[in-house]
Amino acid sequence: MIPLLILGLLIQNPGAHGYELLSLMEKRHYKYIINFTKGSFYYNLQQLEEKGLIEQTNETRPSNGREVNSFKITDSGMEEFEKLMYKYGTKSEYVNLQFYGALLFANEFDKNKLLELIQSQIDQTEARIALLDEYLALTNKLSGKLDYFRRMNENSRSHHLVNLKWFKELKAEIEDTTV
Repeated sequence: MIPLLILGLLIQNPGAHGYELLSLMEKRHYKYIINFTKGSFYYNLQQLEEKGLIEQTNETRPSNGREVNSFKITDSGMEEFEKLMYKYGTKSEYVNLQFYGALLFANEFDKNKLLELIQSQIDQTEARIALLDEYLALTNKLSGKLDYFRRMNENSRSHHLVNLKWFKELKAEIEDTTV
């Protein structure tokens, strides 16, 4: 899915350089959509260039005279973007929360340590909600257009709120049984 993100960002930001694209992915919290690292990002950027889906242009910045490698999407890159939009736009997979795997063996685990794990989930979920709240507070609704990224983040926030409620209820139930 990283190629889709890179191609989409280049459509939105023609002439951006790699670091700008990576910064946008981090700023927009794409890590909650897809797992990526700096290395995997640059690897995919290189692969897209080798396949002729994007091309590099060298330009010298007038402000500091520094040479910067910018990228733009090619016609075949636009075709690939269309294919990837269809590929990922028609997929619907169950979201796997690794905590659920650990919870399968909760009865075999020390209750106090289990409470620590659940508190960790509460803390992480609250942190995600705070990041989403920060993003949503900084963005305005676009007039006359649907802001799909904002709507996606609003939906993600709702899911996190449901998880947070469940984690807190679970923790309270366990605390009631250990007293």
